[in-house]
Amino acid sequence: MRAGDRLVMDAVRRSGPWPAVLAVAAIGGAAAELALPYVVGRTVDGFVSARPGTASWLAACAVIVAGIMLCESAGVWARGASSAYAAARLRLSVLRHVLGVGPAATRRFPEGELVTRAGLNAEEAGRAPEAVTGALALLVPTLGALAALTLIDPVLTATLVAGIALILFVLRAFLRATTTIAGGYQEVQGEIAVRLVDALGGARTIAAAGTADRETRRVLAPMDRLRAHGMELWRANASAGVQAGLIVPLVEVAVLAVGGLRLAAGELTIGELYAAARYAVLGAALSTSLGYIGGLARARAAAERVAEILGLPTTRYGTRLLPATHPPAGTSAAPAGRGTVDFRGVTMPGLAVDELVIPAGSVTAVVGRSGSGKSLLAALAARLADPAGGTVLLDGVPLPELDRAELRRAIGYAFERPVLVGDTVGAAIGLGADGQGVVAAAATAACADGFIRRLPGGYATPMADTPLSGGERQRIGLARAFAQGERLLVLDDATSSLDTVTERQVGTALTADPRGRTRLIVAHRLTTASRADRVVWLEDGRVLGHAPHHELWADPRYRAVFQGPQELGGSDGRGGDLS
Repeated sequence: MRAGDRLVMDAVRRSGPWPAVLAVAAIGGAAAELALPYVVGRTVDGFVSARPGTASWLAACAVIVAGIMLCESAGVWARGASSAYAAARLRLSVLRHVLGVGPAATRRFPEGELVTRAGLNAEEAGRAPEAVTGALALLVPTLGALAALTLIDPVLTATLVAGIALILFVLRAFLRATTTIAGGYQEVQGEIAVRLVDALGGARTIAAAGTADRETRRVLAPMDRLRAHGMELWRANASAGVQAGLIVPLVEVAVLAVGGLRLAAGELTIGELYAAARYAVLGAALSTSLGYIGGLARARAAAERVAEILGLPTTRYGTRLLPATHPPAGTSAAPAGRGTVDFRGVTMPGLAVDELVIPAGSVTAVVGRSGSGKSLLAALAARLADPAGGTVLLDGVPLPELDRAELRRAIGYAFERPVLVGDTVGAAIGLGADGQGVVAAAATAACADGFIRRLPGGYATPMADTPLSGGERQRIGLARAFAQGERLLVLDDATSSLDTVTERQVGTALTADPRGRTRLIVAHRLTTASRADRVVWLEDGRVLGHAPHHELWADPRYRAVFQGPQELGGSDGRGGDLS
């Protein structure tokens, strides 16, 4: 069974009580429809022969019709509720899984594709309970009609069975074709979403370049393929509808013809012939399941796309805790060994680190040309990525063996373009940190306290009401890292949007961190590297040097990381910002 089909069945099983309500309504309605031809037949025979008690049969007809209407109403309600419940549950599962996978999810699928699969495709897959239950419910009148016809005359049953076999063949072919076509349609939808998200992310660049018309054409370029898939869906549905539409009258005519012969032979009454005709219509009711089959096909195709996301491996965590450490008595220095990062034989595409130890409490700058592996090294140190080979340890414990809460409590991470999560500014910084004092202290260290206090509500200002510049956003991201990391701070180009004065103030706070945490800083500025205790120099994914900045400065290749060729001899490496 395909992953998408398993997901469809799981959606049906875990859709709450609604599929059961839908099944009861469908079966109840089918049973009433099965009883109606018999009761109507008895009523007709009663009126023809003027039997007593015919009025009771007529009243029974009215009761059955009312029951059918009630079941139909309940079915409509249950179909909507089951689809909404299943879609909501599936979206939640996808969201939790994507967050559990982490950055690897966006490396595998573009953001627009993730949004489409978690939104539109999850909604399509959520309609599976309605489609499956509806299609199966149509088997009830079919099987009931076969049983009833058998009681009336087995010859009529054989005639109806032949017609039903033809209908099932048409439905099977329709399901296969529509599943394939719907998958292509949904794939193009995802492609359009990817292009749209990219365009929205570069809206300012597009406006500045005056290329809005060209970008619009680029985003909508796949529309021709989307239309082609839509036309294929329409043709498949029309073709199956025509085929089923031809088969059903032929089945009914065949049953009536055989029934007429049996009536002429005295084997049937007029009422039984009427009932047989009605049962033939009910038996061919499978032909009306094209809508359900089409919905099931779209749900299968969508579920296959959602299952690809759910198939991504999530980040696994262990149960170990970091060793407890204590600072020397009577001092505020960093505890011995607290925050030591150790790379041992680490390999992955774009980076190879044989042996590298970042001492506890030190300030280490990671420098190198663009594409040298700086951000990858930082991500490995914070376990935002796992190496293909080798191990990264924090205070002697391999990162994958650490308890999740312990790991995230020990490491704080700040990005170049931070995404701020939280209802208020304070919540975006704290992310669950205890006490307003911790948040304020972190904001002060990141030079963010001043502008935050000038906001209408200070730290309680809603994020939605807080317009932030790039530098202000970076400072809040830095404050968040300061508030979170107890042993290690990883800053990946997290000061690139700061002005020179603010950057120097933040750099001073980093080098004089009173909590003695280890600081790993991806640096592009010469001043940042010169203030660090040691520098990790990367080139083409390999460590070319690990030493203090002034020692590495003697190498012209190292100086070239910060300077143009004409400037190589013009600085001693302790001057201003040359980045």
